[in-house]
Amino acid sequence: MRLRMDFGYDGSDFSGWAAQPGLRTVEETLAQAWGTILRQDAPRLTVAGRTDAGVHARGAVCHLDLDDASYEGLPARSPRTSADAAVRRLNGVLPRDVVVRRVQRAPEGFDARFSATSRRYSYRICDDPATLDPVRRRDTVLVKHPVDVGLMDAAARNLAGLNDFAAFCKRREGATTVRTLLDYRWVREEDGTVAATVLADAFCHSMVRSLVGVVLPVGEGRREVQWPTQVLRERGRHPAVTVMPPHGLCLEEVTYPPDDELAARATQSRRTRDPI
Repeated sequence: MRLRMDFGYDGSDFSGWAAQPGLRTVEETLAQAWGTILRQDAPRLTVAGRTDAGVHARGAVCHLDLDDASYEGLPARSPRTSADAAVRRLNGVLPRDVVVRRVQRAPEGFDARFSATSRRYSYRICDDPATLDPVRRRDTVLVKHPVDVGLMDAAARNLAGLNDFAAFCKRREGATTVRTLLDYRWVREEDGTVAATVLADAFCHSMVRSLVGVVLPVGEGRREVQWPTQVLRERGRHPAVTVMPPHGLCLEEVTYPPDDELAARATQSRRTRDPI
């Protein structure tokens, strides 16, 4: 039986998603929580989007495979459903910087990673130290100079579409850097924060933080609006592109097709790319 789990976390004190010996990671923390409530070995988790150290998530999704008896036994003598019991018991043993929002039986063909059709991230910047909310210091990056949000937005929108984003990715052996950037825009919010929305079918390693880093000089007046597009066309890492700090980044949402298209989507994704 396959389960889908929706969850979120404050990534500040984690060394990213992927389990690593001797380090505190989201994957290991969640897997151990499942092992605790099931009273068996920790299950293997497959996540829709692996995050780096310090990156946050509100809308993360993963799947795990369990035998029916283990799952159905979670409510014990309570009247709760297995899904409700799983959420309650997991949140009872997890640290406060991880929250499980929902557990449910996954539809046939569901794969948290390969069935996904898009991932949406946000990135928060403060360009005025006097307005930085100290409560948000762990998810907002303070930059040195005021920025022109209109110029950043124009530069960002020019990058949308199906492209080879090698200029903004850390290359992985055998993995393609071709992605479809569905939406990339910037706005200034009511509290003065400058916020980005970045939506794509999938992302390469460090891609989002590099996409932020390539438009920031435009907003600061150090580069022309066309410069990020020129960097994109070079299809190679550019020394002038800064990979921005991780704590401004948050995985907001993962989307999936209708249930009857999940298996086909997973097959297509495996054939064409290695999404993260």
